[in-house]
Amino acid sequence: MERKTKINAEDGKQELVITREFDLPVELLFTAYTEPEIVEQWMGTKVLKLENRKHGGWQFETSDAKGNVLFKANGTVHEFIPNQKITRTFEMENAPFAAQLEFLEFEPLTADTSKLNMHIVYKSVELRDQMMQMGFAPGLNMAHNRLQSIVGKLK
Repeated sequence: MERKTKINAEDGKQELVITREFDLPVELLFTAYTEPEIVEQWMGTKVLKLENRKHGGWQFETSDAKGNVLFKANGTVHEFIPNQKITRTFEMENAPFAAQLEFLEFEPLTADTSKLNMHIVYKSVELRDQMMQMGFAPGLNMAHNRLQSIVGKLK
């Protein structure tokens, strides 16, 4: 299957630049990142908190069938411009990884298509490389494919 989510990881840099075009109007793409019920569907996680405003916070949690927490992440929203931009931190709880800074920009291409541009900055090159080795790229592509499928039905 073609990987539609493109990830650029330049050698020696502590950042990733991620792009993905969607067959969705920019408003629906933005909604996929801001409506808890939709986030839960495409990310496959539970949204414990999602405050879409400057200085708001967010918290996600994934559990197994027995209710054991497998993954928990949280952060702070630093900038929130509807249908345009979200700047936030991302930190995994109970993991040896430092917080990262994420810049998400939502770009309309046509009335029915849009593009997500993500710029993620890690504390170090080594941390960025470690994330890439953990299957970050295929996982993100699969999540974006689910986003397209689920939110595409809302059109």
